[in-house]
Amino acid sequence: MLANSPDNPAQVGTLGRDVQKPATFGNELLDFIAGELPYWRDSPDRPRETGETILTSQLCAHLNSVARHSAGWDILQFKVEEADEQNKGRKIDLIAAPCGVTITIEGRRHTQFETLMPIECKRLPIPTSKERDEREYVMSQHSSTGGIQRFKAGHHGAVHTLGAMIGYVQEGTTAVWDIRVAEWITALAGNELGWTVKDLLQLERRDTSLRLAVFRSSHERQNGLSEIELRHFWIEMN
Repeated sequence: MLANSPDNPAQVGTLGRDVQKPATFGNELLDFIAGELPYWRDSPDRPRETGETILTSQLCAHLNSVARHSAGWDILQFKVEEADEQNKGRKIDLIAAPCGVTITIEGRRHTQFETLMPIECKRLPIPTSKERDEREYVMSQHSSTGGIQRFKAGHHGAVHTLGAMIGYVQEGTTAVWDIRVAEWITALAGNELGWTVKDLLQLERRDTSLRLAVFRSSHERQNGLSEIELRHFWIEMN
């Protein structure tokens, strides 16, 4: 094979270069993802689906296509169901990783085999089931599948201080879910160990024409981990 040939001058299979990025790169990456959500949802070629796994796979394909043809973002690739770097038995719904380069941010090098950004995806509402907790975007009393819960416990993104969550709003509006999620977190504060009103989401912007809302939250974590900041992107699918 060409890639295995010692005479191949192109050195197929090696990384191209080391790219230095500023500390703000993580937030710029999240802005890129948020900006693409309405285009992905409204694409005439996208099959209309409701399942979380299929939606996330569709979004991953869209982000890869756009990044590949966008100057500055062609150094990225997106993957679904990737193992968490520290908790390898747990899968992260969607991640961003380097593609063909090594990206260095504040002295830390990230190769194509490492996660730049962990992203959890949830339907709003979740499917109805006796085994599911309607508050699953935040936490679950049945398991450790709650979205914010996973980040707070360090089950997802333990080696990161910035992550994201995407909410596929399939009923109601982002304004309705803003109230509902705030009620869930407020009820947990003081009643569940580790939860406080500091875990509440703060609205950054709501675009009614794009049917997209962006929130920010900050969460204390267990086991000596530093706080993690989450950006939340809620996109109305209906």
